[in-house]
Amino acid sequence: MENKDSQHKRENEELDTAAEQENQQYVYEDDNKDDQAVDALQDGKDEEVAEEEREQAPTSETPAQAAGGRSGSGGKAWIAVSAILAIVLIIVLIKPPFGAGDKAVATVNGVKITKDKLYDSLVDQGGKSTLDNMITQELIDQAAEDAKVTVTEADVDKEIENLKKSFGSEDEFNQTLAQYGMTVDSLRQDAEVQVKIRKILEPKVTVTDDDIKKYYDENKASMSTPEQIRASHILVATKEEAEDILKQLKAGADFATLAKEKSTDTGTKDNGGDLNFFAKGSMEPAFEDAAFALKKGELSGVVQTSYGYHIIKKTDEKAAVTPTLEEKREDIKYQLVTQKVSELSSSWMADLKAKAKITNTLDPAAAEESPAASAEASPEASAAAGNASTNAAK
Repeated sequence: MENKDSQHKRENEELDTAAEQENQQYVYEDDNKDDQAVDALQDGKDEEVAEEEREQAPTSETPAQAAGGRSGSGGKAWIAVSAILAIVLIIVLIKPPFGAGDKAVATVNGVKITKDKLYDSLVDQGGKSTLDNMITQELIDQAAEDAKVTVTEADVDKEIENLKKSFGSEDEFNQTLAQYGMTVDSLRQDAEVQVKIRKILEPKVTVTDDDIKKYYDENKASMSTPEQIRASHILVATKEEAEDILKQLKAGADFATLAKEKSTDTGTKDNGGDLNFFAKGSMEPAFEDAAFALKKGELSGVVQTSYGYHIIKKTDEKAAVTPTLEEKREDIKYQLVTQKVSELSSSWMADLKAKAKITNTLDPAAAEESPAASAEASPEASAAAGNASTNAAK
């Protein structure tokens, strides 16, 4: 229906931005911060995924595609990051712990490409960021153990359900997973990390009743569900065709049957032309004005849009709904806690790294940034620490 090429372009740009940011730490993904990455990422892989997203994005929409629905750009970024991490972690799987490095993984005209060569190439391409991700994961696991934090299946289920809310529908969520070659099971592994961070930091977060009321008052409009209608349509190329179909319908022909036979909208014809529920602002004005003016069960006349000529049938309607503060209290609290955990996570992760003893043979400079590792590696530092302890004891 409405032309939403510009919306697709914006969503893709947001996804690119989110997937290209390189943080050296895990952070909690906030639904309101679509561009916040959760891992250090490999630039080359970012570009491949972003390019794939651009290539697969539709260049135009059918009337069915234009029917309402929230943008899922934040959730897509979350999934994109998880997919990239899964790709670069292949380095760890390729390299065996002992020997077998000269085993051929491929041959070209009799010349072997060995497992060692493949491993070295993968390390060059993304080994540092992958190892940094693994170090970060280990730090998070150790912090969770120290804090006696456990993650249950129910915790992960809740995290996945909250992620799904950032998509227009479960179908869109599943399509995005498939686009990145992921499954819900693989996504659950990354969701477990997010839950650990949340559980560790949540006790440090305070959300008051005043905070919740303030958020409700400021966001009441966005929480409300506007008036919606459900309609079906038959789309054809010419006015003459539309007028002929309208005559058949007025003579008693079945709308769904004619939609399957005649409609050129491939996205809805097999469902009898059903567009599901949509609110104002989702369709082209001519289509929308005609549909909302109908009574339930009533047929429109011939309606022209940029897609062609439509016959519309209104099939259902929903009144506007504004939820009360009490109805939204728990959802708001969860969101505010999520925001504050996100704000804390960067400094918390930096502090973990600063206090940890980290050795990193792929990136010695990064390991040296850890005071604990530097002290252990430096005889002078160790001696100084020993002298300081002796003096303190005196």
